[in-house]
Amino acid sequence: MTVIAWIVEDTWPACVDAARAHAPEGAEVVLLHITDPEASGAAHGAYAGLMGRAHPREHRPAAEGWGSDPGTAVEDLAAASAADLLAAAAERLGRPCRRTERVGRAGREVVAAAEGAELLVLARDGDRTHPGPHSLGPAGRFIVDHAPCPVLLVAPEAAPGTDPLPPGSPPPPPHL
Repeated sequence: MTVIAWIVEDTWPACVDAARAHAPEGAEVVLLHITDPEASGAAHGAYAGLMGRAHPREHRPAAEGWGSDPGTAVEDLAAASAADLLAAAAERLGRPCRRTERVGRAGREVVAAAEGAELLVLARDGDRTHPGPHSLGPAGRFIVDHAPCPVLLVAPEAAPGTDPLPPGSPPPPPHL
């Protein structure tokens, strides 16, 4: 049995705890982190655009950072952050696991990684202050709709009440 836990910066503890609780002894647990390439792509693009309008290259001092694409630094920082996050998740899990890093669109990468798995654990990634469909963001909704295996959807913190009206609201009309 393979259990995949999608590790995201602000919700990973809930996913790790759920994977630990629901993965049977002997099951392979995979901690999966997805890095979105858009940040480094934006840095690459901004650098290329600015460098195209700047002074000739030979007039830029290397000591001032000219000539180094910041997109590469962003990629390196993202990889280091993902490795640190996966290490913390593995430590919290407290059992043998496999750590997997992917780069791409989160929803598509998680669905692709879940191919052949028996369970996928993910946390709500939308509005966590109210129950309902908006508690899933675009990536979470895509994953729930397209996952090739059963999905365990966890709340990253205490779930909000089931009362759809916030405290202090007037009561609903009698016909509801």
